[in-house]
Amino acid sequence: MSSTQRLQPVKDASHLYEVERRARHAERPGFRISELQLSPTQKVPWHYHTNISDTFYVLEGQMRLFLQNPKEEVQLGPGESFVATAKRPHLVTNAGTTSLTFLIMQGIGVYDYVPLV
Repeated sequence: MSSTQRLQPVKDASHLYEVERRARHAERPGFRISELQLSPTQKVPWHYHTNISDTFYVLEGQMRLFLQNPKEEVQLGPGESFVATAKRPHLVTNAGTTSLTFLIMQGIGVYDYVPLV
């Protein structure tokens, strides 16, 4: 299968990839804030969201984001943020040797997670 093929959207992606820690700080219709902690070997696999953007805000560690359409690589450290817009495929990795902890603000709209295979 090519990297642009997609699976069916899911409403909860927590079973699709492992993280050290996952916490939900706020959730309202059309908007939510979560905190994720990734070990140096963990990642959030290639995916996109149909209606919402992901705003990443790094609390600790180093994040490397890979994006498509257009192809881009972004490195973020503590206090830095980046927005992956709706329908833009992205992959989140830990670029450091210690845990990466970040907030992810998702909205405004109906959440889905469309995995790419």
